[in-house]
Amino acid sequence: MCGFVGFTGIIDKREDTIRKMADRIIHRGPDSDGYHISGTTDEDSITLGFRRLSIIDLEDGSQPMYNENGDVVLVYNGEIYNFMDLRDELISKGHVFKTRCDSEVLVHGYEEWGEKLAEKLRGMFAFVIWDSRNRTIYGARDPFGIKPFYYYRAESGHWLFGSEIKSFLDHSEFKPEVNEKALRPYLTFQYSSMPETFFKNTYKLPAAHYFTLRNGEMKTVRFWDVDFSKKTSLSYDECAEQIDSRIHESVNAHRIADVKVGSFLSGGVDSSYITATLMPDNTFSVGFDEKKFDETSEAKELSERLKINNYLKHITAEECFEAFPDIQYHMDEPQSNPSSVPLYFLAKLAAEHVTVVLSGEGADEIYAGYEWYDEPSAMRKYKKLPKGLRKGLASLSSKLPYFKGHDFIIKGSGIPEKYFIGQALVFPESEVDSVLKEKYRCGPKASEVAADVYARTEGLSELEKKQYLDMNLWLPGDILLKADKMSMAHSLELRVPYLDKIVMAEAQQLPSEYKIDGKDTKAVLRTAANKTLPDEWAHRPKKGFPVPIRKWLREDRYYELVKGYFTSPAAEEFFDTKALMKLLDDHKNETANNQRKIWTVYTFLVWYEQFFGGVRKNA
Repeated sequence: MCGFVGFTGIIDKREDTIRKMADRIIHRGPDSDGYHISGTTDEDSITLGFRRLSIIDLEDGSQPMYNENGDVVLVYNGEIYNFMDLRDELISKGHVFKTRCDSEVLVHGYEEWGEKLAEKLRGMFAFVIWDSRNRTIYGARDPFGIKPFYYYRAESGHWLFGSEIKSFLDHSEFKPEVNEKALRPYLTFQYSSMPETFFKNTYKLPAAHYFTLRNGEMKTVRFWDVDFSKKTSLSYDECAEQIDSRIHESVNAHRIADVKVGSFLSGGVDSSYITATLMPDNTFSVGFDEKKFDETSEAKELSERLKINNYLKHITAEECFEAFPDIQYHMDEPQSNPSSVPLYFLAKLAAEHVTVVLSGEGADEIYAGYEWYDEPSAMRKYKKLPKGLRKGLASLSSKLPYFKGHDFIIKGSGIPEKYFIGQALVFPESEVDSVLKEKYRCGPKASEVAADVYARTEGLSELEKKQYLDMNLWLPGDILLKADKMSMAHSLELRVPYLDKIVMAEAQQLPSEYKIDGKDTKAVLRTAANKTLPDEWAHRPKKGFPVPIRKWLREDRYYELVKGYFTSPAAEEFFDTKALMKLLDDHKNETANNQRKIWTVYTFLVWYEQFFGGVRKNA
């Protein structure tokens, strides 16, 4: 697990620049650094920097990594779990290896397979390869978007790329400007949802894509996708056995390291299943003092049953608000999922004891664990009506003013494109423009962002369309972004065994009734987990990572803190501050529960302060 930076073209003080860029992300790799600087013209030049967190092959895994001739060079962030198999295959084809690390497999794999390399990899990764033989840059990002990859094209035509946007701040040709189109969908989604980030002209390479950059022009290609078209012939119980076997195999693949490995542990089934399969020496849990916001007792009890040491911490409101600017700095873009806060402290706690942790992210998306995927009994009864009738009623209702039952009828159409934009819904689309200044009402609506993804779901079931949308927006934009940024803020490698393309190859064949059975979400996963876990953990309802922001924002101290942001010159630039204060005051007076809307605006303003109200000089 590491971080990389790089740029094309000739600029003054190239070596000083790349070192500063790499130093800004030293938290991603505090163990060592490395650099490659070559070329004398814009056409043949490349400058690469690397920060290393040593996990595998501690002695020989330094980067940049070269082929035998030195004309192919790599910088890379991640872990390739099938690298030994690929290594053996490459040796059989005549390639000579100097190390036993996965990064050298990428170098020789590129020599052998070229642009087909990405589709052969099992793991989490973002990387760049410079091929000086044909002056081409090739890079890729893993199938689920576990590892980040950002790029920027300067006015000069030079390209910048790296693991974190903040590294670009040290390049003379990077112009940090707010992307005015990003704010509108963010207020609904709570995360940056478009390829272009909150920094204008700065983009995310989409998950499951590779790119080639040649003669100053970039081409991107999707190399993997979820495929729900084929269904298994296995029975429910046979699928549960298959899942249990596959999760054990994936955890074994994800445990490979030359350093200590632990696991995050809440009271839910996902992390509990991973923990009971891994059986690490240590687990890590955080919570809050209020009982309904705390699952540490369940985590501690499971650890005791498994005879595993559990480290836990209870977080105070004061700690959270004090750390929040640092959290948003590390996030690179505003992201208002409240669970980012406890995750930051959880990673900090774990990093005091281990270098690698396994975690349960992804199970809800691939096995259908969210409540929004399920339907109440009233809806199941309603859907016994003819589909054509339900679609007609939904179409009529969508044209009428709101009435009781309006949303129920639209959802009853069975067409998620009409009502579902993913797991996060903060400001409804009808409210967004009422808090934004006119200049920032130019971005797409959340439903328009979702429509681009739904366009690829023809023929899928209602549940599978929801899952596909979340895998392409919510998972990389929210869940995996905070997992990477909050763990790397503390130089901790976080691995996610559920998000494995071999696990997904089997999970995508499950029929909907295996995933949601009328009693449970992710039902077949719970049945599989029950082979390892006691009933109370396998079947415990999902709680997420709850944070008591509703209560905090009604306390005078934090009300005044947020009020200071809501009445600031920055707020005046982007928002109708009277509308913001009404949200805050109504919440304080308990006439409304506006905590998510308040937190989402507050998050943006804290992020803005970090990057535009006096950018910090180092991480």
